[in-house]
Amino acid sequence: MLTTRFVTGSLVWVDLGTPDIEAANAFYGSLFGWEAQAAEEFGGYVTYRSNGKAVAGGMQVSLEEGEPGWGIYFQTPDADATAKAVEQASGAELMAPMDVGPLGRMALYSDPAGAGFGLWQPGEMKGFELVNEPGSLNWVELYTTDVPAAAAFYGAALGLQTSAVEFPGGSYTSVHPAGTDDEGMYGGLVDRSDDPVEAERGPHWLPYFEVADVDRAVAKARELGASVQMEPTSMTGVGRLAKITDPFGARLALIKGDPDQA
Repeated sequence: MLTTRFVTGSLVWVDLGTPDIEAANAFYGSLFGWEAQAAEEFGGYVTYRSNGKAVAGGMQVSLEEGEPGWGIYFQTPDADATAKAVEQASGAELMAPMDVGPLGRMALYSDPAGAGFGLWQPGEMKGFELVNEPGSLNWVELYTTDVPAAAAFYGAALGLQTSAVEFPGGSYTSVHPAGTDDEGMYGGLVDRSDDPVEAERGPHWLPYFEVADVDRAVAKARELGASVQMEPTSMTGVGRLAKITDPFGARLALIKGDPDQA
């Protein structure tokens, strides 16, 4: 499961790129109860907090700079060395490694299928302070064109490992940091053609945020101007989930995890 006990390859952060950060702050504040804290020394970058604990980030990005969306970051002890490993595995550089003041060092890349992701070498900022609770991240999924190829890429570039999780009618490919067991799973790799909601998009990582009640959260999101791509659905052994697009075009999923799977 997702954890704040970070190791190399851990998922450590998610952030939002949006064309209207003030309106996004209001939307996510109403939906998740987040408090937005802007840092002018870092271009107005926002840290979102739930019950005082850091759960995500956000920044204003023009449509010319990129489509609205959520990005994910993996921990590395050396962003420059990992960047070279990503490039050797045929990943594409979107932003070369750079220092973010004393907070850490970051880089942005896309995998060979085109899904974007970030690298984070922690300094003063380690990553999430809260996960798996309402208003925080619970899971991520990569929707891709070739699951075995994606597993090979992230294994070579980041040292991630995969496990097959069997369920009635099929198998799910989970991902976790090297050296951890199934308890370290924080995401999955999915063939986008198997999901009609995701097949219309290019390869991408999708974040799942925990909520106390998925149906109420979806209704609230609609009131706030979001659109719904997948209505609330229950999945045995997983929980209840839904997929939405915020009013500015960024997609995310909502989940109430099955307590038996915690």
